[in-house]
Amino acid sequence: MSDAVELLAKEFRGHLERFYTCLKLAPPYDSVEKAIRTLMDLVRPLPDAERQRILADPSSRWSLFRQAFDQAGLTRKHRGIIVGLARNRAAVDLPADYDQFLNLFL
Repeated sequence: MSDAVELLAKEFRGHLERFYTCLKLAPPYDSVEKAIRTLMDLVRPLPDAERQRILADPSSRWSLFRQAFDQAGLTRKHRGIIVGLARNRAAVDLPADYDQFLNLFL
């Protein structure tokens, strides 16, 4: 596995951990692992130059993280709870970047 794939997977795992911790929810571990595998499957076939571009561009990384989050089915886990939290965004202690995940629930 390339360094870029590993770096993106590690960053994504950290964001998922922070997301669920800040929402005070136990992460759905199997689905989190599936999301990380999904991310890796999305990144592996890309040319190295594209991987490096993604690493250098936070917007591209978050777009990729959002895609993996959605494709792995994380939007079906804790759905009712997270929908309520997403509707009251001011009460959620997460940086704005995490709206990429929260907006999938709305």
